[in-house]
Amino acid sequence: MSNRLKVAMIDIILSLHRKGWSQRRIAAELEINRETVARYLKLARAAPKPAIAPPGSDSPEPAPKPAIAPPGSDSLEIAPNADGSPLASASDDGSRAHGRPSDCEPWRQIIQSKCNQDLSAQRIYQDLTSEHSFGGSYYTVRRFVRRLEPVQELPFRRLECEPGDEAQVDFGTGAPVITSDGKRHRTHVFRIVLSHSRKAYSEAVHRQTTDDFLLRCIENTFRHFGGAPRRLVLDNLKAVVKKADWFDPELNHKVRSFAE
Repeated sequence: MSNRLKVAMIDIILSLHRKGWSQRRIAAELEINRETVARYLKLARAAPKPAIAPPGSDSPEPAPKPAIAPPGSDSLEIAPNADGSPLASASDDGSRAHGRPSDCEPWRQIIQSKCNQDLSAQRIYQDLTSEHSFGGSYYTVRRFVRRLEPVQELPFRRLECEPGDEAQVDFGTGAPVITSDGKRHRTHVFRIVLSHSRKAYSEAVHRQTTDDFLLRCIENTFRHFGGAPRRLVLDNLKAVVKKADWFDPELNHKVRSFAE
């Protein structure tokens, strides 16, 4: 016998289908079989529509059904009452602010401790079911876990350099140059930036040799700035590095001699 979905899940399928979602997208979002989605959409089309009272009759119109957010959403919006006031809203801690709390609320401390162990929502759901006779759904646990997870900002480190301490060298491709003979020659751009002041020097050359593209450009940079920094940070260009390594790169012997 095939598994039967709960009413809330069926309403979500129908709601997403009315919004224009494909069966494949609905199945992927709700993590269910696409054939299951197709079956319930077919049953919904075959179900008889509710009777509507004719104009002028005293029968009241049926109340609108509350909108149900799909699993994984951060909030739950409920249709308003007749006077315009909202019925309920979801709070940030995983329980509803005005209405029935989350099914996970009695196990908050247990779930929090498992989150601190970096366990997944699937593992937490399995542990609650097998060890604590939890009767809620996996999606309830997943929403609850997501609201318990702290939002951590990406760490960053600001590098501060003293004046004259460091310069960063980079290389790139420049625009072609038409020489006196009418031919187009590709250019390579040498660029060096002082880490403290961000002042820079650029020079375009025609060859990427160690002598022309690197050493001569560095000498021209020192003449331009009127001095030399204590440290040069170079890219892994073949004219500089013969064998790249994170800790002990093999430098070109001309570059090493120049630095000495």
